[in-house]
Amino acid sequence: MPTTPTPFDYEAALLACARGERFALRALYEREARWLLGVALRIVRDRARAEDVLHDAFMQVWDHAATFQPALGSARGWVYTVVRHAALKAVREPGRMQVMDVTELTAISDARQRDAGVEDDRALDTDSLERCLQRLDEARRACVVHAFVDGYTHEQIAQRLNTPLGTVKSWIKRSLASLKECLA
Repeated sequence: MPTTPTPFDYEAALLACARGERFALRALYEREARWLLGVALRIVRDRARAEDVLHDAFMQVWDHAATFQPALGSARGWVYTVVRHAALKAVREPGRMQVMDVTELTAISDARQRDAGVEDDRALDTDSLERCLQRLDEARRACVVHAFVDGYTHEQIAQRLNTPLGTVKSWIKRSLASLKECLA
């Protein structure tokens, strides 16, 4: 009879990091590194650079864990935001800007495909998210992927898709509502 994995308490891990307990940072890293590397890699488009971004981001998590405020969002989301912002900062450094070419919706499953065969409680969530994303109109799906996977601003998405800014904002808002409903 299969056992259900024990849920990971991200908030407790961040609180332990804030107290200087190194095991908590290690636990966070072991739990999320492969997915966070995928987030960084999708943005910076270079594995070595993505690994540097991930290292820097975990140092920021360690240094700033005490600033996490549960009332503002989930602890796991906070960690992902730290990594995403570190990757975006790396891309925006002068002289290091890279053009990202997004032609398909593959970013969400990249990490899962690399780790095929690894059982995790997030596999169902990834499959559900992919299924729900596929239900979106192609242009709306592209807006969501550009915004939340590639880290583009609404203005960059509007330029890239040659679509009015207000339309892009509206599509993203409606698409997120649809995804929330689909995943519920």
